[in-house]
Amino acid sequence: MNLILMGLPGAGKGTQAEKIVEKYNIPHISTGDMFRLAIKEGTALGKEAKSYMDKGELVPDEVTIGIVRERLSKPDCKEGFLLDGFPRTIAQADALENLLSDMDDTLDHVLHIDVPKDQLIERLTGRRICPTCGATYHVVFNPPKEEGKCDHDGSELIQREDDQPETVRKRLEVNVEQQQPLLDFYRDKGYLVSFEGDKDINDVFKNIDEVLGDLSK
Repeated sequence: MNLILMGLPGAGKGTQAEKIVEKYNIPHISTGDMFRLAIKEGTALGKEAKSYMDKGELVPDEVTIGIVRERLSKPDCKEGFLLDGFPRTIAQADALENLLSDMDDTLDHVLHIDVPKDQLIERLTGRRICPTCGATYHVVFNPPKEEGKCDHDGSELIQREDDQPETVRKRLEVNVEQQQPLLDFYRDKGYLVSFEGDKDINDVFKNIDEVLGDLSK
């Protein structure tokens, strides 16, 4: 099964990706992982991508698409894949369709985990980090045993700048603007399946599993 996973920051994509990968034994492929692998393997495209990244520039689409092609051609993708973080634009989505067509393949579903923006803000602004050991907590969903202190070493927990309410709102607005055209694109193509992500984690996966189970029959 060939899948794309979409959702705003805080929607729980990472958790659901783990569950999908565990049950269906397909690789979870993020953009960052693809770039790191290409650079580590020293491929021509990996070296080209690194030259842009070292300068703090965006990697051009043609290089990114080439790296995606290399990754999807690997043996572990023979039974399918779960793409996360790609595509980000309509141009990349078109290129992915052409790439899969060249491989005599196609997408099965685009899984969209939909969570109301106010809940995303609560999830993202509630995160607390231990500056000493790096342990992560959440004031609502995963609080420390003693308020404001790390369970492991007693350090005072901090809120990262990225998790401040105003920063989170701006980040979500940018992501909504980037994501909406893709959602519309895949909805028109008939690939998009949306799930209510404000339920219990296991209930969200149960709903996803019902859709994916039909593919594996």
